[in-house]
Amino acid sequence: PGPGAIDLGAQSGRWAAFQERHRLSCEEAASVVSLSSEYRGLVKHTGGCHCGAVRFEVWASADLHVFNCNCSICTKKQNRHFIVPASRFKLLKGADNLTTYTFNTHRAQHTFCKTCGVQSFYTPRSNPDGYGIAPHCLDDGTVQTIITEDINGKEWEKAVREHKTIRDMSKP
Repeated sequence: PGPGAIDLGAQSGRWAAFQERHRLSCEEAASVVSLSSEYRGLVKHTGGCHCGAVRFEVWASADLHVFNCNCSICTKKQNRHFIVPASRFKLLKGADNLTTYTFNTHRAQHTFCKTCGVQSFYTPRSNPDGYGIAPHCLDDGTVQTIITEDINGKEWEKAVREHKTIRDMSKP
């Protein structure tokens, strides 16, 4: 054992078998164990835009809490979304195929596919440290239920100030 090594005792055989079975280095295996603790109770959803140029994965509950906002852009786009921390979102492909639209305060980053125009995720003004994910852009099979909550985006400052939990939804 090298510097900083931990003696796993009777578990060392199981650890070595886990690494070998999944073809992982010690560091990769430790990362998997760490993530499994952080993601306990969550499922991996995958999704993307219509043409397939943009693909992502997101760790969230199988039971989604979706916001239906009536602000000017969400109304025009019929944007409904759930919020996750940035650490639970991974863009798998299509970074070069995304473009961004902003307006008003320019805090929200409305990203969409340059080819098909679909916004499958964006950075919401309420949670600039997270992502708003469009549940209708998720692949079938991982969503169990959807509960929709209306939010008065026409009076955004007041709605966000009065909402008890929206700003915490992007915290791990």
